[in-house]
Amino acid sequence: MKNSILILCFLLFSASGMGQSKYQTGMQQAFELWGADKPWEAANLFERIAQAEPDNWLPSFYVAQINVLYSFSEKNKEKLTAQLNKARDFINDAKALSPNNPEILVLDAQWYTAWIVFDGQQYGMKYSQKTTQLYQEAKKIAPDNPRVVLGNAEWAIGSARFFGQPVDQFCGELERAVELFATFKPEGEFYPRGGGDHAREVLEANCKK
Repeated sequence: MKNSILILCFLLFSASGMGQSKYQTGMQQAFELWGADKPWEAANLFERIAQAEPDNWLPSFYVAQINVLYSFSEKNKEKLTAQLNKARDFINDAKALSPNNPEILVLDAQWYTAWIVFDGQQYGMKYSQKTTQLYQEAKKIAPDNPRVVLGNAEWAIGSARFFGQPVDQFCGELERAVELFATFKPEGEFYPRGGGDHAREVLEANCKK
């Protein structure tokens, strides 16, 4: 009887270990695809992982992130709509699994920004207030998260430029974002960690001394 219990415990532990290993391998492969400039293959893999890991917000987050980020340069409205509709579904899934998550709030704000960038006349007034609100929520939760600081500063700069206002008042926040990226430690494996290079590019482009 004792041996049977030990064998059962071993099998349960092994099954759990294999499941975790499969998740880790899949996530690593997805990031490798993305790094090899194959974002849509990566998104498809993240989506399969999300289906296999229904209680984990990270795979859904990355499906949404890829669809949002690659919408900023998309000019075809039909394709853009399909990408952002898919992103919306996965943002909602991630939010349901991890409420009040600043990383998801920033991505949600970028979702609205993608529409505004595509057609400012149609979506600017409609989505600007919501975008600002999401960044404010993220700042309250995680004021020293570098992606929160950077995203909020970028949004403020874009708004200032639209209204013909100076942007130098936001340079301090951009500098702070760069500093925060240098010391930022993700909360867990596969948690968002990128953005440092982009922060330096935004700082250089907008705050030349």
